[in-house]
Amino acid sequence: MEMIKTIEMRKSTRGYKTEQIKDESLNVILNAGCAAPVGMGAYDSVHITVIQNSDLLDKITKVTANTFGNPKMKPFYGAPTLIIVSGKANEKAPNIEVANTGCIIENMALAATDINIGSVYLWAFISSFSADKELLKKLDLPEGFTPISGIALGYPIESLTKTKGLKHNIKINTIK
Repeated sequence: MEMIKTIEMRKSTRGYKTEQIKDESLNVILNAGCAAPVGMGAYDSVHITVIQNSDLLDKITKVTANTFGNPKMKPFYGAPTLIIVSGKANEKAPNIEVANTGCIIENMALAATDINIGSVYLWAFISSFSADKELLKKLDLPEGFTPISGIALGYPIESLTKTKGLKHNIKINTIK
């Protein structure tokens, strides 16, 4: 199955070419994200924001660097595209928006890998939207939505290559 090969190849890319990814590739990645499972089928409780505006990416970078007290911080590793997944709280299933976001981003990361686009799952930069409410407004989110996490995308400086099989880095406990 080709999916296992894609999973083996997927890695966090931390160096990108400046060239913007093609719209066709972006659409493949977004479609994969939209196909992710969402708890209770509540697709109206998640929202995807695509940022390819370099000025806005620079502003988010600056606010994030200031928030963490590290002026040299590059939270997106130079990626030309940032996708933010936002969620709306659900009283019936507290914190489900976090699980939904993880599923959406993983689908996008695998789709990106499959078409040789680098990606990295990002979380720390989200604090910049609490630090700068004007920055949050620039996301133009629907009422009640909060940024949960993101994924940076771009053509990797180092090509994606197959790893040597799947690794069991997580302890597994089987009860029969």
